[in-house]
Amino acid sequence: MNKRLTLIVVAISLATVVSGFTQMVAPSFVLRFVGADITSTSAHFFAIVGMFMVLFGGLMLHTVYSVETSRVAILWAAFQKFGASVAVGIGIVNGIFAVVAGAVAGFDLLSGILFLMYWQAVKNKKTA
Repeated sequence: MNKRLTLIVVAISLATVVSGFTQMVAPSFVLRFVGADITSTSAHFFAIVGMFMVLFGGLMLHTVYSVETSRVAILWAAFQKFGASVAVGIGIVNGIFAVVAGAVAGFDLLSGILFLMYWQAVKNKKTA
């Protein structure tokens, strides 16, 4: 399997865990960064989203370093990245997030594509 792709997936997963943890413990900081209104409700729900980011990032790290790599886990983590990209994009279009949040949406879109490439590489390794 492509070692560089594996390292990229690990880096994305670590970034997801760290940014998710930051969002979970300091949601107002992240909301300020993406230009959103900060209320107790928005902070609470952003913290919940951060928790799921930690879980999905951890899931990817776990599956990369497991004896048997779970293609199902990789596929669902890719779906999470695509969903996050779409959700942030919709937030920008609806004026909830500032345009700077487009960088987040773009990163998640690219991450989803890279996760699918990794999913395919794992499939090819198992069939080789």
